[in-house]
Amino acid sequence: MADTTDDLSAPLGQNSAPKRRFRLPFTLPQATAVLLGLVLVVFLGFALFNHDPLGGEPTTRVAIRQPATPNDQPAAVPPASQKPTSAAVAAQPEAGHKTITIIDGSSGSRQDVIVAGQDPVTAGAGAPVTMAGIDQRLLEKSRYGMIPIAAADGLKPFKAYATGTDADRAKAATMPVVAIVIGGLGVGAAKTTDAIMKLPSAVTLGFTPYGSDPGKLVERARTEHHEVLLQVPMEPYDYPDNDPGPQTLLTTLGAEQNIDRLHWHLSRFQGYVGLANFMGARFVAANTVMQPIIREAAKRGLGYLDDGSTPRSVAGQLAEGQAMPFAKADVTLDAVPTSVEIDKALARLEDLAKGRGAAIGMASALPVSIDRISVWTKSLESRGVMLVPLTTAMLKSKSS
Repeated sequence: MADTTDDLSAPLGQNSAPKRRFRLPFTLPQATAVLLGLVLVVFLGFALFNHDPLGGEPTTRVAIRQPATPNDQPAAVPPASQKPTSAAVAAQPEAGHKTITIIDGSSGSRQDVIVAGQDPVTAGAGAPVTMAGIDQRLLEKSRYGMIPIAAADGLKPFKAYATGTDADRAKAATMPVVAIVIGGLGVGAAKTTDAIMKLPSAVTLGFTPYGSDPGKLVERARTEHHEVLLQVPMEPYDYPDNDPGPQTLLTTLGAEQNIDRLHWHLSRFQGYVGLANFMGARFVAANTVMQPIIREAAKRGLGYLDDGSTPRSVAGQLAEGQAMPFAKADVTLDAVPTSVEIDKALARLEDLAKGRGAAIGMASALPVSIDRISVWTKSLESRGVMLVPLTTAMLKSKSS
């Protein structure tokens, strides 16, 4: 009772002895520092002792089946550390197969695995699917895909893919002829299809290499018996403000680089009789850069059409030196794309043919151009002039 009595009798405003409180042995800042230190230690330990050279990047695993051995047993995969013999290095995969090199990201070891691949005709970057009516003897493999070449027996793409019959060529030898080339096709399926289907089969079609599937459109054109040209983008005077497109042949590049770019263009589709410049007023006027291109085209059995856009072009004299089929367009039919002006250009082309025996006109696939050319050709032969494929006009010009 003493304690109770003392509390009751103590003077007001005077507290008794203070009560003890529980206190942590460290402060909040100290606890925060310790926690951050632990996080740092864990992170460093993970980085040092976890063997992940890819740094946590997303990975995937792909199962690759080895081709069966002759005994139908799975082919054994050699250890990554085993060095291949010289015979193994020289071995080539079978046709229709590819060799894939697998590199171990941890150890850097390499292992070659043979897997089923595309048909050799279609192998290569940007190469199209196999096209109908392509002579396999006229194909050569490049790093971009298959490109044309003259066959060992002398057959050339210029002759193999030319349209028209012997009777047509014999008839063309006796009367004036006109060839018309519609260029810029392949980009824009609708306008390309219009040119293919609405124009006579004797009209030659020029395709650029840039369409999403140029091979399919070229195949359709050839099915409709049109001759086909590959238009190769070349440097114009106002390049790069006026840029023909990727892999353009340039006067600032060496011969080897330009030929490599040419091979890319050549691989985009097949079945063409020759090349034509796509733009390129500066390039075709420069002998040093143009000569290797003409030589390469001649070696591969192709003809060449100069679009006539510049009088300074050296293509003609270079082609003559290579004894390759060559022609130069005489009239741009839709330089002014109106019905009246196109009709005037067609009349001028007809007069040239009557005066010289052969004439070549070029146009684009504008609806008005297709319409006026289609109407004009229907009555052309009744006026004593024959519409022929480009190869026929080329050969007649050479012989006359």
